[in-house]
Amino acid sequence: MKKRIVLALGGNALGDTLTEQMLAVKSTAKAIAGLIETGNEVVIAHGNGPQVGMINLAMEAAGKTEAKTPYIPMSVCVAMSQGYIGYDLQNALREELLERGHNIPVASIITQTVVDENDPAFQSPSKPIGGFCTEEEAKEMMQRGYKIMEDAGRGWRRVVASPRPVDIVEKETVKAMLSAGQVVIAAGGGGIPVRAQGNHLAGANAVVDKDFASCKLAQIIGADFLIILTAVEKVAVNYRRENERWLDAMSVREAEQYIREGQFAPGSMLPKVEAAVEFARSAPGRKALITLLEKAQEGIEGRTGTIISDR
Repeated sequence: MKKRIVLALGGNALGDTLTEQMLAVKSTAKAIAGLIETGNEVVIAHGNGPQVGMINLAMEAAGKTEAKTPYIPMSVCVAMSQGYIGYDLQNALREELLERGHNIPVASIITQTVVDENDPAFQSPSKPIGGFCTEEEAKEMMQRGYKIMEDAGRGWRRVVASPRPVDIVEKETVKAMLSAGQVVIAAGGGGIPVRAQGNHLAGANAVVDKDFASCKLAQIIGADFLIILTAVEKVAVNYRRENERWLDAMSVREAEQYIREGQFAPGSMLPKVEAAVEFARSAPGRKALITLLEKAQEGIEGRTGTIISDR
């Protein structure tokens, strides 16, 4: 039965560099094309952590040269990342579909995500951007005024505010494209963060978590499934401990209990589970799935992954 699906691609589906990305999107396209072939309506969202960090650092470095390139705000950096990630992803998916005999249009939408300027996240920046750095490099960046924090035992990274999404500006365009039988790439990197000031949309110095933005988009367009793709096949409790347990399913209530217990790492699995819970409870019959990209179809069929539902 045809389903309306929002796919939230993790960073492992895109690589960390331009070269890696061009290779990664080819395998990513194969997995997504399989979902489209079965008749599902698909919207693809994606992360942009390494990419937006690279853009921001490149612009900063350019500003220190004789060319005196002007400062580029984070909102513009997110827009730039949407453009070049969408470019690679839509072309790879278009090619894969054509090779399978499907002439289905694929297009990226430069997407803006409305945030609340009074969101407390602006007072406590916490979203990692860019690549990892050593502790020595982190200290140097902090001396230059950047906010740096240790990221889930994986190293040091720059952080910016990560407010929750309030609305998706281009939602009606996404709906129209789906109704026309097209595949949509939207809310890349969580969407360009903007604050509504009357009829004006002002860019915010922040990044929106792509899982929460995907959840918001999925709710607005009436999706049946939110699929959050990550580096593991299932969600685990007691992760990397002797009593580690991989979960086939969680009710919203069970997931909330695990969250209270601190079972999921902030900046890693926690936002994925929180977004899944928010979507699953948003309307009857809605389900969220957390799994590997290549296991998405099996997950929809209930054969793998972790399903979160309000039951």
